[in-house]
Amino acid sequence: MDQLLGFLSPWIIYALITILHYYLPARSMNGYVRHSKTGELLKYRLNGRLVLITAVALWFLLGYLGWVSYDWLYAIRWYSLAGAFVFGLFFSLLMVLPYPSTGRAWVADIFFGRLENPQSRNRRIDAKVWLYLIGAVMLELNLLSFMAHHMLLGGTISSGAALCTAMLTFFVWDYLTFEKVHLFTYDFFAERVGIKLGWGCLTFYPYFYLIALWSTIDLQYPNIPLWLIFSYIMLFLLGWILSRGANMQKYYYKTEPEKSFLGMAPKTITNGNQKLLVNGFWGVSRHINYLGEILMGLAIALSVGHPEVLWVWLYPLYYIALLVARQIDDDKRCSLKYGNLWENYTKKVKYRIIPYLY
Repeated sequence: MDQLLGFLSPWIIYALITILHYYLPARSMNGYVRHSKTGELLKYRLNGRLVLITAVALWFLLGYLGWVSYDWLYAIRWYSLAGAFVFGLFFSLLMVLPYPSTGRAWVADIFFGRLENPQSRNRRIDAKVWLYLIGAVMLELNLLSFMAHHMLLGGTISSGAALCTAMLTFFVWDYLTFEKVHLFTYDFFAERVGIKLGWGCLTFYPYFYLIALWSTIDLQYPNIPLWLIFSYIMLFLLGWILSRGANMQKYYYKTEPEKSFLGMAPKTITNGNQKLLVNGFWGVSRHINYLGEILMGLAIALSVGHPEVLWVWLYPLYYIALLVARQIDDDKRCSLKYGNLWENYTKKVKYRIIPYLY
């Protein structure tokens, strides 16, 4: 029975998150992407923080009442992962197979998707907003359950486990706080909904992102020196500043192009019709936000205090593989879109991701 409930747990939790997203109050915002037929800016309902808070409160209430143990998601983690794997695969195929081919190979369509920005229920639910919301909330519930197991196992909270959980919780909270900013990022204007995005958000995101905690939670956590803890926090915050700062600067430039950001008036180069931002974060490298995400991943891997465990390094390595591939694709898109203007931009902003290195 526990095995079946464990397998169905993500299905049940994803349904609950969907209900909360649908019925809880939300702000309506225009995004950057336009409707493929009407040309109108797509509208989105955003209530991620409220859904997260409500879901965590329900988790705590169930544990307090004794209906479900606080560490239940840890106890059934492998069955839950299997259920999420099947759910993510089923959803992804459902979002691809019934729709016309993009002209690419069938395998490419399955992986990358065919639909660009599917919305349903009279645009009340946007697939991409929903996918990232599901992934973020399920990741947080898994984190809390793993930490509950850690506390019940040892009776205390180790600094490494606490720091890793705090960093990932901040990551989740930050994303859902700035949902509107992410409407202007690569995921929303460039990607389609297939296995990469669908299975990625429903399975990979909420289970793989805590691999540092997953792979070390039953080990004896070392006493990490205070200076190292401080160093990991500073590395994480540096990554956050680069990632969040770059995304915020781009957001303000897209929505209010004359507005200064952190005291910096936007500087651009133009071909008369198009403009590209060339100062601030976007004057340091062409994808400085990617460097920020890699640094945050590195800090999370280090935070648990077990650098000898190879599994913890999969998280930052994943970011490197994902974001370098994304940078290459994004540069190709920009070259096609901006032509000679992009060539001038790359001469002015020479580095792709890491200043003075790459």
